[in-house]
Amino acid sequence: MKRVPFQTLKNEFYRVLASVGFTDKPAVLCARLFAENQRDGVYSHGLNRFPGFVAGLASKQIDFRAEPEKTESFGALERWNGKMGVGLINAHICMQRATELAEVHGIGCVGLSNTNHWMRGGAYALQAAEAGYIGICWTNTTRLMPPWGSAEKKIGNNPMAIGIPREGGHILLDMAMSQYSNGKLEVLQLQGKEVPLPGGYDTKGELTVDPGEILDSKRALPIGYWKGSGLALVLDTMASVISGGQATHEIGKQGSEYAVSQVYIAINATGLMGQTVLNETVAAIINDFHTATPIDENEKVRYPGEGMLRTRQESLEKGVLVDEMQWQALLEMNR
Repeated sequence: MKRVPFQTLKNEFYRVLASVGFTDKPAVLCARLFAENQRDGVYSHGLNRFPGFVAGLASKQIDFRAEPEKTESFGALERWNGKMGVGLINAHICMQRATELAEVHGIGCVGLSNTNHWMRGGAYALQAAEAGYIGICWTNTTRLMPPWGSAEKKIGNNPMAIGIPREGGHILLDMAMSQYSNGKLEVLQLQGKEVPLPGGYDTKGELTVDPGEILDSKRALPIGYWKGSGLALVLDTMASVISGGQATHEIGKQGSEYAVSQVYIAINATGLMGQTVLNETVAAIINDFHTATPIDENEKVRYPGEGMLRTRQESLEKGVLVDEMQWQALLEMNR
């Protein structure tokens, strides 16, 4: 592993995007989001995913010229068609639209169909939090997990993110419905590491901490066992109903994951209580949370997103941590 300046990383991402014809503000935003994922320690959706993303652009499976379009509206609720455009750009636009609706109605909800992988869902929940709103978003996926009580893949890992604005560092819950996302398993496999806790089954049907075994068996473990399985189904159903787009079982018939359905919600909490009371309320909750006695005296109990903020600060001060082989591959891409 090595460290590179954040701006250098962002510039390299943009250079490669420009080499396939993807330029201007949308490409700048896309490069920034990929770089921020790596900066914040979300290595599964930074350098790790970028080559596959560029391949999708080159093959025209992802249409970087497409712009999402509003198709229906009903008060604070809207439907948008992503037109198979860049998932990161579509996501950013739809969360921005959700905050605009929330400014008028107190809450805004945008369902997005026919879009591509958004990479890191937490980026868009943070986008809402940065603007002063509570942000909630989720996506469905292709079939990646068996439902509880089955060994047959039927449900997606359907990542969900919730961002809550907070002075000194936003709260961010960003999680897949599987114990570990496929991207996380891929990164750990590349690093030759095990997952801390059993994350799925091996090909013999036994729980394992070996990420390669889980990827081979394609039997990731749902969070909370049957509860995660149920939540995955509910999120998929809501995404399809709200957006008017495809459900997991339909995406699974395509052979690869595209034309997914997503939901973006923004809540104008300051409209209910004002900024001062909101700040005081959130601060009191986190302050009490931090009084919990840690089991490991060398580690404090962290709220969701706190570890990410620590990694971000370290990345900005010392440089962003990158895998040397992945970094070299980026430098050589499309030269």
